[in-house]
Amino acid sequence: MSAPLVSLRRCCERSALLLVARRPWSSSSVSPPPLHTRLLLFLTQRFYDVEMLLSWRSKLRSRGLQKKNIYFGYTQKFYGADIAAAYYILSLKGGFRFVGQPAWFRADERGRFNWDFLNHKDTPLEEIDMSYTVINYTGLGNLENQRSLRSLSLRGCSEVDDWFLARLHMFQDSLEELDISHCPRITTGGLAALRNLKGLRRLDISSLPGISSPGLVIILLEEMLPQCQITATGYDHSLRQEEGEEKEEQMQAQR
Repeated sequence: MSAPLVSLRRCCERSALLLVARRPWSSSSVSPPPLHTRLLLFLTQRFYDVEMLLSWRSKLRSRGLQKKNIYFGYTQKFYGADIAAAYYILSLKGGFRFVGQPAWFRADERGRFNWDFLNHKDTPLEEIDMSYTVINYTGLGNLENQRSLRSLSLRGCSEVDDWFLARLHMFQDSLEELDISHCPRITTGGLAALRNLKGLRRLDISSLPGISSPGLVIILLEEMLPQCQITATGYDHSLRQEEGEEKEEQMQAQR
């Protein structure tokens, strides 16, 4: 059943319930329903109200994310890809450093930042810090032309997922440091896409709740990226514990 039909059906059901709940009951007519029935009708009415509010909240949040990660094509047209990327980063309260420049540009908690970055037209970005921002797969397109990007921090980004990691291949010739720790939507399958980043030297995958068997995952990453130093903290099970559990299961199966 399509979404419009489902919404129409719920609206009709709610209207019927409201009519029953609000029907006047008198001594000359049919006796009023029991208290538990009227309570159930009241709770049902509240349920549909809350469900509608949650639905609208979800839609508004989705539109907000799309708006924040929209492609900055207008800025790129007039100022170039580097300034457009810088403006996108600052708009999400992130930070960056231009190639050959020691100073970082960052937005504060209120989203305010220094507009002096406009003086660095046609200067690529070397380091980007998007930690705890809402950058997503779509927004990553604003950084596509940053072929000199050496360091990227995505720590604690709630919208970074496996599809996002698969798109990082655009930085395979330059990226040396990557932090994707504390990202709740990354799974073991998504980490396999990092094999394209052959120049990676440092990788932080700490505290990823979507990772199962972290010890085995680390070994696989070390095989895929032999020149990379991998940091993985915040996990309860070590590789030895996992191997011990597997051997114990095998022994029980043989018995």
